[in-house]
Amino acid sequence: MAKFYIFFLLSLAAAKSPIVDLGYTSYEGRSLANGVSQWLGMRYAAPPLNELRFEAPQDPLSQKGVQQAAQHGAVCIPVASSLNAAVPGGTSEDCLFLDVYAPTDALESNKKLPVYFFIQGGGFASLSNQNYNGTGLVEASELNIVVVTFNYRVGPYGFLAGEEVEQKASLNNGLKDQIKALQWVQNHISKFGGDPDHVVIGGDSAGGASVTLLLSAYGGRNDKLFVGAAAESQSFANMLNISESQFAYDRLATRTGCDTSSNSFACLRNLDIAALQAQNIPTPYPGAPGNPLYLYGPTVDEDLVQDHTYKLFHEGKFIKVPVIFGDDTNEGTIFVPKSTASVSDADNFIKDQFPTITKAQLSEINSMYLTEDQTRNFPNAQPYWRPASNAYGEIRYICPGIDMSSVYAAANIHSWNYHYAVLDPWSEGNGTGVSHTVEVNAIWGPQYVSGVPPESYWNINANIVPVMQGYWTSFVRALDPNKYRYPGSPEWKTWGEGDDAFRRIFIRTNETSMESEPQAQRDRCKYLVGIGESLRQ
Repeated sequence: MAKFYIFFLLSLAAAKSPIVDLGYTSYEGRSLANGVSQWLGMRYAAPPLNELRFEAPQDPLSQKGVQQAAQHGAVCIPVASSLNAAVPGGTSEDCLFLDVYAPTDALESNKKLPVYFFIQGGGFASLSNQNYNGTGLVEASELNIVVVTFNYRVGPYGFLAGEEVEQKASLNNGLKDQIKALQWVQNHISKFGGDPDHVVIGGDSAGGASVTLLLSAYGGRNDKLFVGAAAESQSFANMLNISESQFAYDRLATRTGCDTSSNSFACLRNLDIAALQAQNIPTPYPGAPGNPLYLYGPTVDEDLVQDHTYKLFHEGKFIKVPVIFGDDTNEGTIFVPKSTASVSDADNFIKDQFPTITKAQLSEINSMYLTEDQTRNFPNAQPYWRPASNAYGEIRYICPGIDMSSVYAAANIHSWNYHYAVLDPWSEGNGTGVSHTVEVNAIWGPQYVSGVPPESYWNINANIVPVMQGYWTSFVRALDPNKYRYPGSPEWKTWGEGDDAFRRIFIRTNETSMESEPQAQRDRCKYLVGIGESLRQ
């Protein structure tokens, strides 16, 4: 870390200041000594404040002069974990900013390089991959790609739904923010050396869900915003329509006192941000025993989101471009409470997330995952924590990703799938294992993420970083993870069909190779995908 910090300081000392004119304003970035230029905190939309709260994103306002693009913009406000919480530091309603990382010579030589457009995760309740630094990916591509990261609205600011919102404002604004940012890329990325005709979208968790939602947006209408997609741990959550979402609107109006107003929507729109955020908490779905992990999310509005994700893809209503889907071995461990001591505890957790699940469906899931012989003991954890984690991980993440790979393969579209299985000693010891989205540390490089990477990514697992970066940057550049893969990495074959189906790459430090999805997992996923529509996934 010390060496990297010294290099970073030297890079800053050698910085130049490239200015890009976007029409509505100009931004002055920084060209670093490592050959990468960066522009941070550029507005891609107008501040969603006052009358624009709960509205679709609008064009950015004109600003005279040259704006400094030397630091990240504020992050969008998350859902609070408790009542009367303050607006967290570093967050704001005024948060629609993006960052661009590009090879310096691309700017100077007017190159048109492939673009990687990354969508953050966070359950549509927060932005959990904020301010990732694209330098590592640009360098791994041998200075042959441009990287874009951005913020989008989450929680009620991005996904409040109900009759009042439908009539007086706009639904699915968090997704519309993503589309607005993609449109910004179409209009402006060439000024940074990027090719607007070669944009690859990617994302993890809710960002992976966003990838599937953009692939099926408007029933699969192709607006030519991207030419490929890579989803990490794509989340298939319980997704409500407008009337089913009414309870969340009503509860927020009641908690803020806006239910007594003659116009509850105008009241919510005009609330001071501190008063609104103080009541911005999750509450149970109707009929569920407890709070879901994430209350707000994309709404089936029969327009942008025309139906549930499984149904749209199975009906062929998706954009046909090359895709990557994939997951980690232990997707559920960071979500299920370690206090899960019984089958009943596990069932209640699942019902909190998927309240339409039936007793018969739970019984089948219990027989597959929650038998006594599958319990295991880990430090500070009850015995049914790990079996419940296995169930939840396959319901929400692993089986949906496998199904997406199969759908694309059946449509004769190039489709690759991965099983990320890089072992970290500390995580294996405490039972979290190869947990949800841990691969971001390898894709971006452990020094370029905003969280705390596992220590092993600096030493015993350091070798997996160039392997993952090679596959990812090759896919961005060539729509094929193999063409520019890291030397010595195995060929990553497509998911396949018929006798060649169920092929995925098994990723582990010094052991990466192709594998076939085990038959037992195929059987479990066949059942879970079959009930997916009834779970509103």
